[in-house]
Amino acid sequence: MTGGRFDVVVVGAGIVGAACAHELARHGADVLVLDRAGIGGGVTAAGMGHLVVMDDSPAEFALSFWSRKLWLELAPRLERRQDFVRCGTLWVAADDEEYGLARERRDSLVRQGIACDMLDAQALREAEPGLREGLRGGMIVPDDAVVYAPAAAAWLLAQAPQADLKERGAGRISCRLGTPVVRLSRDGVVLGNGETIAAGAVLLANGLQAMDFLPDLPMQAKKGHLLITDRYPGTIRHQILELGYIKSAHNTSGTSVAFNVQPRPTGQLLIGSSRQFDSVDPAIEPDILARMLRRASDYLPQLPTLNAIRAWTGFRPATSDGLPLIGPTAHFARDGMSPASTWLATGHEGLGVTTALATAKLIAAQMVGATADLPIDATPYLPARFGMSGATAGISVGAAHG
Repeated sequence: MTGGRFDVVVVGAGIVGAACAHELARHGADVLVLDRAGIGGGVTAAGMGHLVVMDDSPAEFALSFWSRKLWLELAPRLERRQDFVRCGTLWVAADDEEYGLARERRDSLVRQGIACDMLDAQALREAEPGLREGLRGGMIVPDDAVVYAPAAAAWLLAQAPQADLKERGAGRISCRLGTPVVRLSRDGVVLGNGETIAAGAVLLANGLQAMDFLPDLPMQAKKGHLLITDRYPGTIRHQILELGYIKSAHNTSGTSVAFNVQPRPTGQLLIGSSRQFDSVDPAIEPDILARMLRRASDYLPQLPTLNAIRAWTGFRPATSDGLPLIGPTAHFARDGMSPASTWLATGHEGLGVTTALATAKLIAAQMVGATADLPIDATPYLPARFGMSGATAGISVGAAHG
């Protein structure tokens, strides 16, 4: 049995897949989104939803800065259920050395147009009275935000896209959930029931599961634990991280923990974070969770008195160079059965929510041949940097209309 033809089949209904589908439809494409479970599951549901500018590399900064700007522009249209809050990020310096590093980072961000300020010890206590005494200070980035990513993904897929070009109407988004894709074919994708869905292009936006189809993708799983408390309104006001979080986030081996806590609009506290390379077991590991909570308690002394209601794990899709895979590929297809136009939007590690909107812009521009209009260079994120060169022909938008 063969289904109808679409311009693009997007595999994955997480925040990246949803954003890509929405943007492609704005460019006139008829898009089918397939997911083996539901909208906003997987790593999207497992993460914190922190919208943060990160600057470990120029390419990471460019993508996160642009995407955060897109989120801030989108925010007025979001509904209450998306829980968008511009709470800002407070980076905490424990000592003089970390305070000096924070000042250097502040100066760098300001030069690149990011609003941020230094806080001395007293100002830090005034900003977050719950932090322990003796901390040296910190740096605050007021325009960072948080969003409930599963609801944001559902919102993006439900919106009627506004046409990007006046001469070409907006496309349509269809979704089929609980629908596993078992392999790629020369025509498109094959479902678990044997049905073939024909498409002009296939976009794999399903995180680590992209390796089910392209097993040689240069990605690995980074396991993480999170915990959420009962409701304690006003306990903290900002997303708070220790400066050591950056080092932890970019480790390439072993196990690490770092203080990272987020205020939810419900009054709950979402507490992280951990990173592991040596486990693909989704089970909660009590020793890792305890280590993570001890680290958090070093900064928030009242934390042990709060009631935790749930803990969970997730797996970040991490590439070897820390940048996502955004663009075309054919090189890693199994048995030569990849369709002529296969694309990737995966490998975002812990920045998938932050960079989802910019990722969507990059993919859509590449597919329709409009990269000259992009505000950033798409080259650093192309799969071709790993030898994964593929067909770069754009999609024939509107083919499904006829």
